[in-house]
Amino acid sequence: MSHENPSQKAPTTAEEWDERYGTANLWSGEPNQTLTTVVADLVPGTVLDVGCGEGADAVWLARHGWSVTALDLSRVAVERGRARADAAGLAITWLVQGFGEAETGKFDLVSVQYPAIPRGGDEHVEEALERAVAPGGRLLFVHHDMDEAPHGYDTQDYVMPQHVLAHVAGRGWEIERDEVRERHVPGGAGAGHSRDRVVLARKV
Repeated sequence: MSHENPSQKAPTTAEEWDERYGTANLWSGEPNQTLTTVVADLVPGTVLDVGCGEGADAVWLARHGWSVTALDLSRVAVERGRARADAAGLAITWLVQGFGEAETGKFDLVSVQYPAIPRGGDEHVEEALERAVAPGGRLLFVHHDMDEAPHGYDTQDYVMPQHVLAHVAGRGWEIERDEVRERHVPGGAGAGHSRDRVVLARKV
């Protein structure tokens, strides 16, 4: 459910997301670089890929020993991800739903890459992220560094790294990463962004 175009607001309904995915691949087809870098240091376990898009991250995680549940609002995106996984012979649980619509269980890692999740004026999304992480597990939340370029929407309308940090503060979490990283994407709709804001927090 990534929102890569800084000049317009993200779609909000499943139908709008399906329309945006259209008939051709939207993303580069490669896993997100920050995900692969951070996860390389972790012991594989269960992972929830929130806003999985066309499944590049989910496939990479499954290939590296993770038990993957991948979730996205767009049926078009999920079916592309499923086809990619099937072609690679990988078992992944795919869910077509918005995050927070239903409980998904507890995971060793919850990965949220460039989400376009509306906040709704409270912390219900942040609370749902917290619930989804098992004790001792981690939340990896990555978004574009929004200071690098102007954007045509209010970032306060969407869940951003600063909201996650504010929510977990004082609630028994260890912040393992809070940093800005360079990113290099050769193609796809995300190629225009060059820096990521990365938050990795462990539920102690």
